[in-house]
Amino acid sequence: MSEKGRFRGKTVGVFLGGESSEREVSLRTGGAAASALRRKGYPVVEIDIRGDWLSAIRKAEIDVAFIALHGRLGEDGCIQGALELARVPYTGSGVAASAVSMSKVLAKRVVAAVGVPCAPDTVFEGEALAAPAPPAFGFPLVVKPDREGSTVGVSVVRDLGGWAGAMAEAGRYDTRVLVEAYVPGREITVGIVNGRVLPAIEIVPKSASGLYDYHSKYTVGQTEYVIPVPMDRDILLRAAEFTRAAASALSLRGAARLDYRVDPAGNLFFLEANTIPGMTETSLLPKAARFDGVSFEDLVEEILDDAGLTK
Repeated sequence: MSEKGRFRGKTVGVFLGGESSEREVSLRTGGAAASALRRKGYPVVEIDIRGDWLSAIRKAEIDVAFIALHGRLGEDGCIQGALELARVPYTGSGVAASAVSMSKVLAKRVVAAVGVPCAPDTVFEGEALAAPAPPAFGFPLVVKPDREGSTVGVSVVRDLGGWAGAMAEAGRYDTRVLVEAYVPGREITVGIVNGRVLPAIEIVPKSASGLYDYHSKYTVGQTEYVIPVPMDRDILLRAAEFTRAAASALSLRGAARLDYRVDPAGNLFFLEANTIPGMTETSLLPKAARFDGVSFEDLVEEILDDAGLTK
């Protein structure tokens, strides 16, 4: 366990914004984390990772980086690699863990290898993506760009009529597209911070499709978040076990959040791992931590305490 307050008196650079499709969400996450650290007494510099961001980092003379970047170039190992080269300790998972977890395809393969259940899928890229034929497991199914977050480019496809449009939409965001069998039922998310599994939260979107899409995530009142989850205790214990196993297999560090579908029979299916989950005071990970008795400020400091290099 990391020493509490080990970066007290050090200048913290909060990396936020960036150039991904999740820029606006990142600005909110970074702003909230920066405010929490200031309330804790840390000297904080907010650095927008776009334009001449390298000069901004040098000018700020930071001692440690708190990464609040969602999506590509922030959550995929790129900024982590730059910080490794600069020998600046940073929060969250390392280069390899970030890169693997950012790919929905690779993350599924890794967690499946340690016994975490995943829905059947087919991967389309290259020539197969140019003229895709629906997979043998049939409809309904879910079409996802491999390396996007916040449900950007994701579609639930009920029949052949929606197939081509969904594939074209996902293909706008990535050269690799993951197509999964749709798992009916409920959705839960489980956070983990420095190896400690947090209580699960059930996600109940109000969208017509039932998809927890970008609008549902970031529009007030469009999703209900339920904690504690009214679900069989054995299912929730399995979700915690799968989260520990998946986090270990993926080599996750700091804060992460893993999403699951739960079918009507109580079977769990891993969806994806978020290595830099949303960190506003109303985001899911802070909600779970607060339910577990941890304030937002203490949670942010706990994430900072684990910052390091070569993870």
